[in-house]
Amino acid sequence: MVMERFFLELEPADASLKDCPHVVIVGGGFAGLKAAHVLARQPVRVTLIDKRNFNLFQPLLYQVATGLVSEADVASPLRQMVGQAPNVQVLLGEVVDLDPVAQEVVFNDRRYRYDHLILAAGSGSTYFGHEEWRPLAPPMKILEHADEIRRRLLEAMEEAEQTPDPERRRLLQSVVVIGGGPSGCELAGSVIALMGHAIARDFRQLDPADTRVTLVDPGDRLLRAMHPSLSSKAGDYLRNVGVELLLGGRVQKIEADRVVVGTAAGEQILEAATICWTAGVRASHLGRLLAERCGCPVDRGGRVVVEPDFSVPGHPQIRVVGDLCSYSHTADGKPLPGMAGPAVQMGGWVARDLLAISRGSRQAPFQWLDLGSMAVLGPFNAVADLRGLRVSGPIGWLLWGLAHLAFMPDSENRLTLLTKWLWQIATRERASLLITGRANQHLQVEVGLERREAQGKASNAAESSPEAAG
Repeated sequence: MVMERFFLELEPADASLKDCPHVVIVGGGFAGLKAAHVLARQPVRVTLIDKRNFNLFQPLLYQVATGLVSEADVASPLRQMVGQAPNVQVLLGEVVDLDPVAQEVVFNDRRYRYDHLILAAGSGSTYFGHEEWRPLAPPMKILEHADEIRRRLLEAMEEAEQTPDPERRRLLQSVVVIGGGPSGCELAGSVIALMGHAIARDFRQLDPADTRVTLVDPGDRLLRAMHPSLSSKAGDYLRNVGVELLLGGRVQKIEADRVVVGTAAGEQILEAATICWTAGVRASHLGRLLAERCGCPVDRGGRVVVEPDFSVPGHPQIRVVGDLCSYSHTADGKPLPGMAGPAVQMGGWVARDLLAISRGSRQAPFQWLDLGSMAVLGPFNAVADLRGLRVSGPIGWLLWGLAHLAFMPDSENRLTLLTKWLWQIATRERASLLITGRANQHLQVEVGLERREAQGKASNAAESSPEAAG
């Protein structure tokens, strides 16, 4: 028995909004939140739907994973950020279907009508056809991922403290990070700093010299999106602090405590108690779902190929922004990168365009301002490629910190982050070295109203079972 889907009609809190255009935003990340901010207190009715009730500042997840900051420092409740605007309604749920003809989205087994739809559902991780690796090598896309990595790192050190076998201790003090992009470099640099300092100061039986962190990437250099000079500096810094680089290596197999890497010289086997995955990104499933529903094109990564105004071909009322869209209407014809800067600009432009349409006009064509890219490598060290201005070391670190504080959408979190960063600089202590959660908490994470949906499915299954039938 299929659960019946009802039409959801929510009256706006302000009666004057009843006849205003209804904009539904799916996703409260960088792009979706920016669109909601621009539309707040404007003559439109806005509904923001997200499967989590908070906005997550993903660029700092590696700091949660290594105990520098806590979960609440990088996540802010959506209702507090935009829900207080009289024309904005925040709803918890995961959109599972779309009806472009009826202009409806389906979530929580209900249909919800829109006049304009902004899809900003973001991206997840991919293991390139090896989903069986996920339990063994957590990715780093949501809070539960970061919590699981931190739990594994700290539990490994705690077990090593009580292990008399030196070979076992070396295994427990070994970490493999797969993926040499910004996330992988940041995580590897932070892990080596965490383990080296914590072991030297807080553990009595462990030798910091036994710590081994290996960063694996199939390319010939790290941070391939940056200038080669910055890649070289990043590699030099990580090597100097003790990170081993295995470049030109493709992961062939991941098993418990073991990674098999294929290289030009043959297979290499890396043994480590903690394995982390930062190598692959896939667009939300809504991209391919939208393609099925309206025939729009998607690229190999599942991102929707959009028009210059971010609309879907043949459906001007649907806009796709952020990591979910493939936008190639740029000066060089290259798609915009999946980073916070472009996402914020996309979300803001689309929201302003919808306001212009409601006034009978259109926005000037979208122009992307390339703010460059950055990666922090360790205390007082980062690399930054700012539209041709290339800096590294302490100046790069300062620019990185200022940029991240500026992009942080919540003022309270800016203050707490700055405080914790300063405290860590002064004391080298990490504020959130807590072992919490259950094992493999990154798997089958409940989102939206999944508990209610699971109960509904269980109820349907019971009704259709032989026992229920008589």
